[in-house]
Amino acid sequence: MEMKRTNLLQVLLLLVLTFTTIFTIAFANSYQAETYIVHLNAPDGAKFDKPEDRRGWYNSFLKASTADSDVKPSLIHAYQNVFTGFAAKLTADQVKAIENMDGFVSARRDRAYKLHTTHTPTFLGLHQNLGVWNGSNYGKGIIIGVLDTGITPGHPSFDDKDVPPPPAKWKGKCDGSGCNNKLIGARDFTENGSGSPVDEDGHGTHTSSTAAGNFVKGANVFGQAKGTAAGMAPLAHVAMYKVCDDTCLDSAILAGMDAAIEDGVDVLSLSLGGGSVPFYEDGIAVGAFSAIQKGIFVSCSAGNEGPVNSSLSNEAPWILTVGASTVDRNIRATVYLGNKDLLDGESLFQPKDFPQNFMPLVYPGLNGGQDAAWCAPGSLKNIDVKGKVVLCDRGGNIARIDKGQTVKDAGGAAMILANGESDGDSTEADAHVLPASHVAYNVGVTIKTYINSTSSPVATIIFRGTVIGVDSAPAVASFSSRGPSLASPGILKPDIIGPGVSILAAWPVSVENSTQTKATFNMISGTSMSCPHLSGISALLKSAHPDWSPAAIKSAIMTTAGKLNLGGQLIEDERDLPANIFAIGAGHVNPSKASDPGLIFDIQPDDYIPYLCGLGYTSKQVGVIVQKRVRCTEVIPEAQLNYPSFAVTLGPGDTKTFTRTVTNVGEANSTYTIKSVALPVGLDLEVGPAELQFSKVNQKLTYQVMFIRDKTQEPQAPYGEGFMLWTFDKHTVRTPFSVNFV
Repeated sequence: MEMKRTNLLQVLLLLVLTFTTIFTIAFANSYQAETYIVHLNAPDGAKFDKPEDRRGWYNSFLKASTADSDVKPSLIHAYQNVFTGFAAKLTADQVKAIENMDGFVSARRDRAYKLHTTHTPTFLGLHQNLGVWNGSNYGKGIIIGVLDTGITPGHPSFDDKDVPPPPAKWKGKCDGSGCNNKLIGARDFTENGSGSPVDEDGHGTHTSSTAAGNFVKGANVFGQAKGTAAGMAPLAHVAMYKVCDDTCLDSAILAGMDAAIEDGVDVLSLSLGGGSVPFYEDGIAVGAFSAIQKGIFVSCSAGNEGPVNSSLSNEAPWILTVGASTVDRNIRATVYLGNKDLLDGESLFQPKDFPQNFMPLVYPGLNGGQDAAWCAPGSLKNIDVKGKVVLCDRGGNIARIDKGQTVKDAGGAAMILANGESDGDSTEADAHVLPASHVAYNVGVTIKTYINSTSSPVATIIFRGTVIGVDSAPAVASFSSRGPSLASPGILKPDIIGPGVSILAAWPVSVENSTQTKATFNMISGTSMSCPHLSGISALLKSAHPDWSPAAIKSAIMTTAGKLNLGGQLIEDERDLPANIFAIGAGHVNPSKASDPGLIFDIQPDDYIPYLCGLGYTSKQVGVIVQKRVRCTEVIPEAQLNYPSFAVTLGPGDTKTFTRTVTNVGEANSTYTIKSVALPVGLDLEVGPAELQFSKVNQKLTYQVMFIRDKTQEPQAPYGEGFMLWTFDKHTVRTPFSVNFV
């Protein structure tokens, strides 16, 4: 009995302590200030003639929230273009007080995003004095706003040779020195930043020069990939909005987008993103909608969470969501085994004096555990790797170059970095700190089999330099995030893929520790690199077709995209299998064809309202996105949006019909017919009319597409894919679709 009483007392005491702790935490949290993003509705008829008038109204909310609080709120960002509202340091109680005020719409805590971290103009068919570059005047007069980690003023990629002054509409400014007719704006919006837009990371310099870097002869890294570096729109203007330091906060990103819209940019490029959330909670989606309302094209990276399905960032249909592909260039480093096998890999660092005699080959993962297999920091201290070639597994959330540093610190002579199974054959040319070769998964398996086959395995690495003309390119990078979309499953994402693997572009410092030149470059990979390629290409299209809407530009890019690699085969993924529609979207970008698409699928900003209502959002939530009061009286299914692709769900016996309206931007008198249709097993398709006769430019015609679940055939997989192809003369307009069989 005494034992039971003692236990009961202990339980009661524990409960008291637990509830006390919970109460203390809750009490503390209610008084702890955090950054909140607050959306408001301006009073009817209100006009803010000056920014300080708007700021004063915002401050009235903060003052009212402090009536019963000792914690003083602080305004961080006052927004005027992306939406009506502000970001401020507030306690939870202060937010509750603001919620009761007239004009309040919503408030949410700040969210952290992350970065999605040249030969490509030639690979994409861009040539000086010819074709798209010539027809678009190299992007002259177009302003690309880049939201990133900052920029490096004075780098040759941002020289303003042959770049005219910015157009009269430009209202931006440059914080600091180094701006010119190329780099026309540079500002810092990071919360704890120094106020300087200078890039201390490298990411922003790289993405900016990829989009719009000027011509720089003799660009190379370690003597590799030598040639003339140029961005996609080499004579366009660049404006940098620094929104990232250690993190990329939603509030800073919105402030950067707000300023870019006010300044007068034509294109916004964001190589960053977060996980999938509803669009009304996604700062990039909300800011991008305000941008397209002003005619600004928005290009965003798809994310680096592949090859996992439904791993996308930036899924909104008014954003161009860009996945990553390879280019036809390797910086080759061939592993030479003692059994005479020659196995190709990649490395940007290509030492000329590396000995070609065999050295002992060791795999620390054989006996050293998982950390040793990954060559994690400190994991090789008790393993004899001195003077040896060390095989390391990719993974463990350890950077590839850091693995090499671990090997070097332990006395290793060289590293072979082997992919895990999920990365397949996606390798990258990195600026390694020691002789190295990054090899595919199957090559790694071959090397491990060899190690297990002999008591004294040996190897060396033969550095073969730059190899052009790899006909398996483009291929989808393993890291490139995949669909289907979680936020909107009825919209096919990603939209497009573009070069994002081993991309050479400007860098703030020399990775070779050279002090002899300002022309410093680096080669890195990610959808962060593919996004600015498409940003620059969209600038070219905007220059060539100034009357096209953001949706028209996106349509031109998507309907003309390619499905084949340089070898004439279907584009493959990291498994050497044909890449599916959730990896490549519409396909690989083709700038020359995109400039003359024949037909476009246009969407006006208000067309998204019934689509958003159809997602099940409340009128208030839709209003947060479209920045006006909305009543969801009209609703359409996602696939009814006039998008250049379809994503349809069909149950047994289902038939679903959708319409599309196309605008003729080609020859006035033209007749488009359905040339071919590719269908998955289990689907029938009817298109009507099957002929579209145009008599003038900008004429619009509408057709219906009926998706029919075939009762006689059982689908072979949960998802199927296909396309329909409209053709006239030289024009082919390809509309891809995915079907979810349920």
